[in-house]
Amino acid sequence: MSDSEGRQENPGVQAMLAAGQAMAQQFFDALARQHVAMQDSSGLAAPKLPMPETEAFAKLQKDFAEKHAALWSAMLGRKQGAAGEPVVQPEPGDRRFSAPEWSESPVFDYIRQAYLLNAGFLKDVAEALPMADGRAKSRLQFLTRQYIDALAPTNFAATNPEFIKTAIETKGESITRGVRNMLGDLEKGRISMTDDSAFEVGRNLALTPGAVIFENELMQLIQYAPLTDKVAQVPLLIVPPCINKFYIMDLQPENSLVRFIVEQGFTVFLVSWKNPRADSDGHHTWDDYLDKGPLKALEVVRSVTRVKKPSVLGFCVGGTMLTSALAVARARGEEPVASLTLMTTLLDFADAGEIGCLVDEASVAAREAAIGKGGVLRGQELANVFSSLRANDLVWQYVVGNYLKGNTPQAFDLLYWNSDSTNLPGPFLTWYLRNMYLENNLRVPGKLKMLGEKIDLAKVDMPAYLMAAREDHIVPWKSAYLARNLLGGETTFALGASGHIAGAINPASKNRRSFWTADVKATDPDEWLEQANEHKGSWWLHWIEWLRQYGGKQVAARGRLGSTKYEPVEPAPGRYVKERA
Repeated sequence: MSDSEGRQENPGVQAMLAAGQAMAQQFFDALARQHVAMQDSSGLAAPKLPMPETEAFAKLQKDFAEKHAALWSAMLGRKQGAAGEPVVQPEPGDRRFSAPEWSESPVFDYIRQAYLLNAGFLKDVAEALPMADGRAKSRLQFLTRQYIDALAPTNFAATNPEFIKTAIETKGESITRGVRNMLGDLEKGRISMTDDSAFEVGRNLALTPGAVIFENELMQLIQYAPLTDKVAQVPLLIVPPCINKFYIMDLQPENSLVRFIVEQGFTVFLVSWKNPRADSDGHHTWDDYLDKGPLKALEVVRSVTRVKKPSVLGFCVGGTMLTSALAVARARGEEPVASLTLMTTLLDFADAGEIGCLVDEASVAAREAAIGKGGVLRGQELANVFSSLRANDLVWQYVVGNYLKGNTPQAFDLLYWNSDSTNLPGPFLTWYLRNMYLENNLRVPGKLKMLGEKIDLAKVDMPAYLMAAREDHIVPWKSAYLARNLLGGETTFALGASGHIAGAINPASKNRRSFWTADVKATDPDEWLEQANEHKGSWWLHWIEWLRQYGGKQVAARGRLGSTKYEPVEPAPGRYVKERA
């Protein structure tokens, strides 16, 4: 009997296919409603969601039906106690179904594979939508993934064999612990990703010795104590993102980028941003952050070290802010720094990754109306957005582990930092969203004015080292590469393995992962990658040798932190980084 005959004669197959197709249609209808509901600030509804081409959609349905029929036949033909040959496998890196309980039981094996088939079909439907607006299509694909991830059988007690096994083995204690964990998280207002009691900033995080030598209403400036007898004459100023706290760059001694740089014989200064409060800090603008952040910090560093042109490093949006500040300085006729390093930084926002697909006229206009003239975006709201970009890793994994299995999350410094969210002033945020993500104005010479100066990135002409991460979902590496076409000086580009954080914070001492470099300046990132060579280990070692070129001569390490004008205020890491959102 052929497969098609089996599908026609077997009512179970017919019912299963009908249910699967109904699910797909319901999902498609939900997408359509979501799309039409997206309105711009004038109240005009977005264009109607187009149906996939008839022929393409018919092929998707045919393939979907055939795979489900094969799965049904495989389940019916499975022998008692024997493992079945899977019809579909999880995507690489998907560990949700790796426990043996999923494959040992025919019922749960069928549930997981049916889910994977349905998930694949819905992704294909979203991909097949004939939409000219790439941002809108990316948004729908994002919504598709959220829908798929949320409805995974792993997330529900009745369809998760690991939950059942654990509950039986613990005689229900795991259920009690899970309820207790859930109630505790409801009180905190967030899902626990790590053991919060295991870490404390200043006790076992952000330990590199130093002192705060200056502070204003937006930032504290930390100078770190030397760890070598001789240091490079030219200091380094680090500008981290204000969206997160700086200690991602100074977690623990073994994985601290700050400590690594100090140990390599550099005098390091770092901006620690204040966690803004709605009542006192909600009025700050993009210009405020440039003026009282990188530009003021450079003024202090020059005064303390008596070096006219320090080197600078910016990370993520800190890099965007730092580059903007340098463009202001160049417009004023200054030569502000000796070298520029940008880690996972966007200057051209044409393809801003998954965050970009969530920013449209309607959402920006709504933020402008709510907090554009004052107020803050709460840190937890921002953290939820970032977690949704990797929902299986940063949301559902902990729903299953904490609540269904009753486990306590392990202590992990990176996830503690990830949960330590920061607020953002409304005027700063809305200006940033509109001019960078929505309109991509920074790349156009003279389009933007900052601190009264017209911005032209081509005038930012000091030597630059650009680092991106190959699997970065926040700053796509190909978009980060495009900064080479905007900056006016010689650039060196390095591509690290892994994602936004793991790719950037890759300790040299562990010598893990790899990175790519090429002695070419191709306009196109794919062309660059074709000629790039892979190197085992951390990009930190490659970068520090590049930085030494601009470090000047070796001098005796400075015996004191700060100066007569800028006396130490308090020991590092300072007060600002300890303020909770």
